[in-house]
Amino acid sequence: MSLQVITVPAFADNYLWLVRGLADPQSVVAVDPGDAGAIEAALAAHQVRLAAILVTHHHGDHVGGVVALAAAHGVPVYGPAAEDIEGVTHPLADGDAVALPALGLQFAVWAVPGHTRGHLAYVGHGAVFCGDTLFSGGCGRLFEGTPAQMHGSLNRLGTLAADTSVYCAHEYTASNLRFALVVEPGNPALQDYAADVAGRRADGLATVPTRIDRERAVNPVLRVDAPEVRASAARHAGRAITGSVDALAVLREWKNGFRG
Repeated sequence: MSLQVITVPAFADNYLWLVRGLADPQSVVAVDPGDAGAIEAALAAHQVRLAAILVTHHHGDHVGGVVALAAAHGVPVYGPAAEDIEGVTHPLADGDAVALPALGLQFAVWAVPGHTRGHLAYVGHGAVFCGDTLFSGGCGRLFEGTPAQMHGSLNRLGTLAADTSVYCAHEYTASNLRFALVVEPGNPALQDYAADVAGRRADGLATVPTRIDRERAVNPVLRVDAPEVRASAARHAGRAITGSVDALAVLREWKNGFRG
């Protein structure tokens, strides 16, 4: 059975997620509930019960509602052991698992540092909840981690099955693709995807979840070894690119200042 996931928009561009249980669709797991009010409204609108909370990293737009929701609903909170997050009852590290047998859900825990030091992703049931590590068309800023860490995390996520649904936490796709088209303008898959995304956004529709196979085809941070991506990075840096990690570092710093 495939996951049923309720999208909960919050703030300017966040997506919070409610994952329905496979064995109990009236119970849900909240992922990165940065806004308790938005989650409470979604629980009421969909007539579902909160059973657990998963947290990918410590930033406020991901954890702001954790304490209030956990107190109101008496649920366990799973999150990174390597980060200091108030309310976490089950600290997790790479290789751990989140087992929720009453809901019929189980997720493998992957460490995906780069955006933050202890960032986690939750993998299972044909989906990955990856917070701010991998976005459609891009990746998170390197606030605490290194380019090498982010490169390793992205490569790891890229090994997931092609049809894996990618639930990232922000609606950044259109701006990411504007940058990607500057980096790799000759990529026809990217051109097609950018046109599709523009249409979806014009209609007020979300562009996530995305899929791993799509991101492999269009996302420059997963394509740092593609010749056109490497050449663009070298032109921007004004020097030769020394390897995949160097290419990622140049692309991420370039994107930080991109205003296209």
